[in-house]
Amino acid sequence: MIMGEEPKWEKEMKREEEKRWPPWLKPLLATKFFVQCKAHIDSHKSECNMYCLDCINGALCSLCLSHDHQDHRTIQIRRSSYHDVIRAGEIQKVLDISRVQTYVINSARVVFLNPRPQTRPHKAGALSHCCLVCFRSLLDSFHFCSLACKIAGTSSEDHYNEKGKKEKRDASESDSYASSSQESGRSTVVESFNPSTPPPTAVSYQTGPTKRRKGVPHRSPFGGLLLEV
Repeated sequence: MIMGEEPKWEKEMKREEEKRWPPWLKPLLATKFFVQCKAHIDSHKSECNMYCLDCINGALCSLCLSHDHQDHRTIQIRRSSYHDVIRAGEIQKVLDISRVQTYVINSARVVFLNPRPQTRPHKAGALSHCCLVCFRSLLDSFHFCSLACKIAGTSSEDHYNEKGKKEKRDASESDSYASSSQESGRSTVVESFNPSTPPPTAVSYQTGPTKRRKGVPHRSPFGGLLLEV
């Protein structure tokens, strides 16, 4: 891997994250709503509180929708204490909002787009149930206070899970290499204590003791002479 280049598993994780979230979600969370529409500045309906999920071209006013987005998927953004919210029944048609805290405002159940500032931010572990990202107090059945926190929190979970998997893979490969090295060393030691059998020689083919062959007997040349006295 080239120095400074992203690891392969991080690239794969980013690709998976892009597939998980719809392409309009992050631009929606970064859009500034309730500003005056530049195209219809003279109209009393020029407040931009609409968003087109198909065009992804920023905040729109109601006149923009009626002219160019009649057959598109659109959602309406509302305000609660100067913070952008969207009705839960509207957004859950196009997005999974499970584990995100919902609130009832003006008899409508809504979710916040982004986390709200806190006068006294809580620390991790200070509350029994809080947002996993910004630590805002929540009900026990929720993990995030807004859509933006769900994206950040879910991405962090994936990052640590993938990092943990990579560490386990590396540890497994290291253990496998060490085990194979030990087996190789043990085999070498056994072989050193068991030298190979030497090749047989000509002597080893003799099955019995070697007998010396007797020579031809010879008589003494004077054995047949008689001496007379």
